[in-house]
Amino acid sequence: MSPTAGQFATETFNYDGGRQVTVYVPPTPSESIVFAGDGGWHISRLGKVLEAANARSTMIVGVHGLGDDAARLKEYSPVFDAERFAAHEKFFVEVARQWVQSRFGVALPAERTAVWGASLGGELALALGFRHPKIYGVVFSASPGGGYRPPAVMPSPLPRVYLVAGTREPFFLENATRWAVALREAGADVAMTERVGSHGDAFWREEFPLMVAWAFGR
Repeated sequence: MSPTAGQFATETFNYDGGRQVTVYVPPTPSESIVFAGDGGWHISRLGKVLEAANARSTMIVGVHGLGDDAARLKEYSPVFDAERFAAHEKFFVEVARQWVQSRFGVALPAERTAVWGASLGGELALALGFRHPKIYGVVFSASPGGGYRPPAVMPSPLPRVYLVAGTREPFFLENATRWAVALREAGADVAMTERVGSHGDAFWREEFPLMVAWAFGR
């Protein structure tokens, strides 16, 4: 793919022995912002597809994740290790967000702020969005894991939620559908899309500009 017109900036924080956050800074002033899990893996591709789609100017803040799936599961889902999740939640929601505000001067209201993730990251996006709906007014979740499930008592306000999953990943499609049904029953603004594909296929990143357009307009 061709280079991006925007820029990337990476900072290393004193969390868990050193954790990085990479930010995609669009070429024009940001009108919306998306905080993304597993930023080390995804942010470059997300920035490129956003530019290729000529989408609304959006900053992407990619919080890097661990390479070990078992350790990531404890950080990304509150149901397996509450203490570990809480520590990562504080880093993601407070430290990284405050640094972005200070470094780039970007502090947008909840309705212009989203949290994105895929697979375990999709589970993280749902957990953070539902625990902090006054910070993340929008949740983008691709093929979410099934550990964190719709809460019995929905938060108020409810975030807007865009879900996507592949037809060839039945476990993750079932998880996404479960969320879509629960959200519709709660009266939430929700979009649910099925794409032909397996877990980890290109539809994860290809859906991103559609998510941004749905949430923030073109």
